Amino acid sequence: MNVNTIELNRARQSLEDYDEIWLFGYGSLIYKVDFPYLEKSPAYIQGWARRFWQGSHDHRGTPEKPGRVATLIKQSNARCDGMAYRVTEGVFEHLDHREKNGYLRHEVSIMLVKENGQIIKKRGLIYIADEDNEAYLGETSEQQIACQIAASCGPSGENSEYLIALDQALTDLGADDQHVKNISAYLTQLLADKPS
Repeated sequence: MNVNTIELNRARQSLEDYDEIWLFGYGSLIYKVDFPYLEKSPAYIQGWARRFWQGSHDHRGTPEKPGRVATLIKQSNARCDGMAYRVTEGVFEHLDHREKNGYLRHEVSIMLVKENGQIIKKRGLIYIADEDNEAYLGETSEQQIACQIAASCGPSGENSEYLIALDQALTDLGADDQHVKNISAYLTQLLADKPS
């Protein structure tokens, strides 16, 4: 399967239009920060909900047995918590490759949450894998998602590691994401029941 979006992302926005570039992370970009940044802040976006509906054929699964990773769906009144990073244009060479399996860069309003509780609105970028990409797996029950995650592994490791790390990162942020918590609870049970 080839859903490589690197060239599409390079053509989507002129990063030169930004006085400062903010990137919002809602999945592995919260806890696996393998790129340089100038500043970071807990943040959220509105009107989007995190869902484990995207297939991972290149990181947490294989083309024959894809894992499941986070993407976003539009949902009115939803709030998605994550981490925002102020970055330079150069990091997108790496990030476009990292997020190449169906993810496209979109512009979004990011709400930075400062230590004193102040909210600062910034124009920024986010990677979203929408339902039109070839790796999109779509909606199914949270229990079935947990089963698929428990059985998947790829070049970046066990799919379960991704979910557990994201759940912990959200807990550390004080974020309440019931979708992630539910899948994590099912996964914990599955791993506990697995014969050693």
